[in-house]
Amino acid sequence: MFSSMDACAKWVVRQGYPVGPLVWARYASHLAFMAVLLGPRLKLDLVRTRRPALQALRGLLLLGCTGFFYLALQHLPLAEATAINFVGPVLVTLLSGWLLHERVTPRQWIAVLTGFAGVVVIVRPGGQVFTPGAVFPLAVALCFSGYQVATRKLAGRENPVASLFWTAMVGTGVTSLLLPWTWQAPTPAQAAVMIGMGMMGATGHWSLIRAVEHASPTALAPFVYTQLLWSTGLAWLAFGDFPDHVTLVGMAVIVIAGLAAIDWRRMRRATDVTDDPGVH
Repeated sequence: MFSSMDACAKWVVRQGYPVGPLVWARYASHLAFMAVLLGPRLKLDLVRTRRPALQALRGLLLLGCTGFFYLALQHLPLAEATAINFVGPVLVTLLSGWLLHERVTPRQWIAVLTGFAGVVVIVRPGGQVFTPGAVFPLAVALCFSGYQVATRKLAGRENPVASLFWTAMVGTGVTSLLLPWTWQAPTPAQAAVMIGMGMMGATGHWSLIRAVEHASPTALAPFVYTQLLWSTGLAWLAFGDFPDHVTLVGMAVIVIAGLAAIDWRRMRRATDVTDDPGVH
């Protein structure tokens, strides 16, 4: 779902459509989809929270992930932008030690350095990806790190469905404020694709919630990185873009670093819902 949503965003961006209303459409469709699907059953439970400020901050960080990623798609192929974005789990290790006071092991520090080495391999000074646009997926990774830390602070204390609705509500609210200055009427095809993006995002997040109800986070964590495979395949099928051999090596390095950065023993003890790094 997330890879398909990103491929749709790339298609709209390639047509010259501005990022502002594209991000708004992604969140507004997501919000409407959840309101129609869950509103009649959950009513006020859909928005009830004891930590509104943290929920709002978490929503802003996810909005940053989406906006910076769509900006990255203006400059980079889908697979490369996705791969650089996936250094986010490595940055979570750094922020967890700093903000959550979690112990960072020597193996995780090695994973942090390895993850950044993978980014350098992909971007490689002098290469095709070495452009100012490469800063955007790194900004995505930074926003994701803060988003994931906020998620950990809410885990076990808030209804995950309400947290998911808050991200859609905050994203829609903020981008709606900017809409009068960014709006451009989409074509019927663009409008259909943007509505589909919101439904894909909502379905992807909902699937994550259902997944952790049936399997441990430890069992699910490796599957997050299959998004790189899906994004690479969709980029090749839809746009004829395929990473070169050096970029594929860098992608593999980032995956290895991300898996090595995971505290598997802590995750085996975890029972709370967490979100994945391919979230936009």
